[in-house]
Amino acid sequence: MSYSFQFDAVKLPDECETLREEVRAFLRQEIEAGTFKPGGGGRHNSHSPAFSRKMGERGWIGMTWPKKYGGQERSQLERYVVNEELLAVGAPQGFHRTADRQSGPVLIRYGTEEVKQDVLPRICRGELSFCIGLSEPNSGSDLFAASCRASMADGGWHINGTKIWTSNAHRSHYMIGLFRTTSATKEDRRHGLTQFLVKMDTPGIRTRPIHSLTGRHDWNEVIFENAFVPDSHRVGEVDMAWKQATNELAYERSGPERFMETYDSLVELVRLAGDKPSERQADGIGREVAHLATLRRMSVSVAGMLQAGKVPSVEAAVVKDLGTNFEQALPNKVRLLAPATSAGDPSNRGDFDEVLAYTTLIAPKLTIQGGTREVLRGIIARGLGLR
Repeated sequence: MSYSFQFDAVKLPDECETLREEVRAFLRQEIEAGTFKPGGGGRHNSHSPAFSRKMGERGWIGMTWPKKYGGQERSQLERYVVNEELLAVGAPQGFHRTADRQSGPVLIRYGTEEVKQDVLPRICRGELSFCIGLSEPNSGSDLFAASCRASMADGGWHINGTKIWTSNAHRSHYMIGLFRTTSATKEDRRHGLTQFLVKMDTPGIRTRPIHSLTGRHDWNEVIFENAFVPDSHRVGEVDMAWKQATNELAYERSGPERFMETYDSLVELVRLAGDKPSERQADGIGREVAHLATLRRMSVSVAGMLQAGKVPSVEAAVVKDLGTNFEQALPNKVRLLAPATSAGDPSNRGDFDEVLAYTTLIAPKLTIQGGTREVLRGIIARGLGLR
């Protein structure tokens, strides 16, 4: 079946711009109070439970969710504006981001009522941190090759196996993991996978750190050794989680974080060049800003589709693939455009060099997180009827 991409133009309504000013005022206040240091690609500020609780107090976590679960029933576009403003200043949203972006919506759609009543309000208050258990050592990003197994037990399931590249597993309260409950068939590799909500302090779960090139500890290997999960924490149907996991990734892949992770290098270039950049610098900066604006328009369009109740998996994959190409190439383009000396304050050069070094080091990982380039292009090709 062929597929046509749908990126409708979306105009943010007035309430979004009102909210934007409210968020900016809050962030200015937090910066002035020394809560976090702005900029720097978020390298100083990725994880702050205290900041997440302040976000929860303002109703900015789970803001699109039903009020009976602690949400505000606001629009996906309003949520987009909040996320965009946080990213623009490098605010520390790592504690709540995964729960807000994808885990909560999955639980709302597929979780038991017991779990919804217990877990969702605590996410909205900024009290819980989540991680996602997908990749495995022997299957990478091929989710359908997952072998980490959940076996039926009295009242629940025992999990055995390993997940890898699990962001923030060492400081998360819960994981939503994809586990094999039945062997796949030759006719359907997607069959036999089930999602579970796993408490990370469950006996039988260990985490091992994986350090990145920057020296940071964000990733982990997670080992399950007969870890028990009650059946009430099963998310959705047994053996049918492939569709749930695919839909979940539409939330993960389409947001502004998928093209803004090295954004600060461009901001620092503009500061370094000053108000009288060379013709070459002005041309280069203009090209990158135009590219950024195009990606933003596509991303906002996907937010509009989510607001309309659609599941734009293919469009989200396009945004992630193009966004990764942009943010991965940006640090090197910035380096080539940078003047030899700074305009104005000489300290600008030190800030620029620090940000450029950081964004250069994190660029390689961007091809992998949220789905590898090969997986994304497979999804796009299938959507176009090419495979």
